Amino acid sequence: MSYFKVLGLDKEPFSTSPDPNFFFESEEHRAALMRLMIEIRLKRGLSVILGDVGTGKTTLSRKLFQLLKERQDIIFHMILDPTAESETVFLESLVRTFKIEMASGASLLDYKEAIKRYLFEKGVEEGKTIVLLIDEAQKLNSLGLEILRVLLNYETTEYKLLQLVLLGQIEFLPKLKEIRNVWDRISLKFVINPLDERQTRELIDFRLHQAGYNSSVPFFTDEAASEIYEYTKGYPRRISLICHNALKSLVMENKPVVDLSLIKNLISQEVRVGAAV
Repeated sequence: MSYFKVLGLDKEPFSTSPDPNFFFESEEHRAALMRLMIEIRLKRGLSVILGDVGTGKTTLSRKLFQLLKERQDIIFHMILDPTAESETVFLESLVRTFKIEMASGASLLDYKEAIKRYLFEKGVEEGKTIVLLIDEAQKLNSLGLEILRVLLNYETTEYKLLQLVLLGQIEFLPKLKEIRNVWDRISLKFVINPLDERQTRELIDFRLHQAGYNSSVPFFTDEAASEIYEYTKGYPRRISLICHNALKSLVMENKPVVDLSLIKNLISQEVRVGAAV
């Protein structure tokens, strides 16, 4: 039996997989999501969301997809890894993502014309909103960014045909600033920061309740939650990892609650392992 079943939960509460049902709407995450929705609805073109590793960008992208996938007027595409060593490879990935049929032996110009036709057919003739979300955008090279810049040039007198959402790490910021004709096209710039101590506690409670916990007695003491915040610095991925280990320890040690001593022991173990690696 899984450890979470022993604790009376329906599912694992602290998985690090980007499940949109476990998307915690902190003030910043909610603001990022709502502002993205507005930019897409207004068809403004390019939105950029930045944040350190583990701040919840990928889960945000899955939440956005969940909210938009049922809408008949929106076509949502996603690229999880935009790494491409050449212009041809990047264009091929776009064609596959857009599900455009291409003849064998197609040239670079053929790819570009096919994508252009797709955007005008779907965006103008059919009246659809075409969304392309690229995760790990810091992996984009200058060739990829130039191709995307050209795609953002396709527009009517009222709106952009492609709604491009780039999610990347903070290191992506200097690269964007260097390319002025891309930087000037960004309609939304947003940085997601780690959680504060109150939000860390709220994240823990939220994930437990999403997993089926309905008792008024908390699994984690306030002291344990404070220690988790101090150790993780409010990064959601780190919070989930240590809480996952804490609940497993709870089962193995047959304890009723995650207290300060349990968290300190886990932190000591992680520090020792980290020092040994």
